[in-house]
This record gives sequence, structure tokens and C-alpha cells, in this order.
Amino acid sequence: MRQAAPSSAPTIRAITFDVGGTLIDPYPSVGHIYSEVARAHGYPGISPALLNRRFAAAWRALRAFRYTRAHWAGLVDATFLGLVHLPPSRTFFPALYARFSEPGAWRVYDDVLPALAALAGRGLKLGLISNWDERLRPLLRGLNLSRYFDVMAISCEVGAAKPGRAIFRRAAARLRLPPEEILHVGDRLDMDVRGAQAAGFRTRWLRRNARAARPGQLRSLAGLVESIYDQGPHR
Repeated sequence: MRQAAPSSAPTIRAITFDVGGTLIDPYPSVGHIYSEVARAHGYPGISPALLNRRFAAAWRALRAFRYTRAHWAGLVDATFLGLVHLPPSRTFFPALYARFSEPGAWRVYDDVLPALAALAGRGLKLGLISNWDERLRPLLRGLNLSRYFDVMAISCEVGAAKPGRAIFRRAAARLRLPPEEILHVGDRLDMDVRGAQAAGFRTRWLRRNARAARPGQLRSLAGLVESIYDQGPHR
């Protein structure tokens, strides 16, 4: 009797995604939005490029960040330190916080919708694992993304954040799958790749600006379907 060819179907039954830097990004940039809101509140002429640099420096200096409104206010104050008379937490921070809840402050990467549609068409469960605040769910609805996801594990709701194992395990429990059958995709080596692997997930590191993708990495979500259906290592 002729033996059947070995199945090429992967053991992956679900894919979870990071959000910021993976699916969406501030548009045109954090600095542009900060500059726009500051100008509307009496501080014209603050360069978006300067604010991008200041924001990046303030972010790097963080020791712990809980993705709460109070922590965002502290980060914004640090970004604008010396550029405005009063800290934004006492002036325009509420307007800035609200601005980032609007779909118009974000862009969905061009490869996202085609990839999500292709993956859902393969019958894979899809989920989100994100360090974010209460603005994420309505934002994703406004961006027409939430319809793709069976599960959302958001740090403000779960009470745990990446790279800790708890938020990944909560997502696995909601998907009703063992971690080894879930692939997590994200742009942060520390938060997404190492955090997911510590929880037993398989991973793909999304590096959009890399010159070339190494094993276990992606430069675009366009190749994700093919990537998970090959037989190479997933960790």
C-alpha cells in the first residue's frame, strides 16, 4: 500500500500580535502630534523632530512604565521639559491624551490588513497581546481592526504587562490553546520575542527596517503565512 505523504500542516493554531510598531504607528509621528497639540494651546514653533528626539530619550530613561494616564502624563512632561512654561500635565496633556485615542493619529501599516485576512482565511485564531491603556479597544474599532481578533489581552485589563509571562498565559487561556501552538509576532526583542518565548510561545520578530531577515525574523507581515507554513525552527 502506498504511504501517504507526511502532512505539511504546522502545529501553530493561533497567532497573537503586538500592536504599536507591529500593526499601527503614530502618524505622521509622535513629534508631529505633540507639536500640533502644543501649537493649539499657545506653544507654536516646537519642532516635531526635536520632540521625537526628546520623546525617545524620555522613553529610554524609563525604569518602569505602567501604561496608565498618570504615567503617560509624566512621560509627556519629561518630553516637554524646558520647552514650555508649565508642564503639559497642568495644561494641554488632556487634549494630547485624547488626540492619541483618535484613529486619525495613527496609521495601519500597509501589510497588516492583507496579512490578517489571509491568516483568518486559513482558519487560524488571531489575538492581540499589548501593553496599552483603556484607549486601545475603541481605537482598534475606529481603525477597523478589532473585527479580526478573537482575543485581546491588554495590560490595563489583565493587570500584567509584557515581557512578563502572565499576560501571554492569559492570552493562551482565552484562546484555549497550549502556548506551543501559538505564534507571537512583535517588533520588540525584549518585550515580544523574549517575553513570549519565556511563556512557551513560538515567535517571529518583526524588523521592518532591517536590511535582511534572519531565521525567526520578518521584515514584513506579507510573508507571515508562508513563514509559518515552512518547516524551519519557530523559536
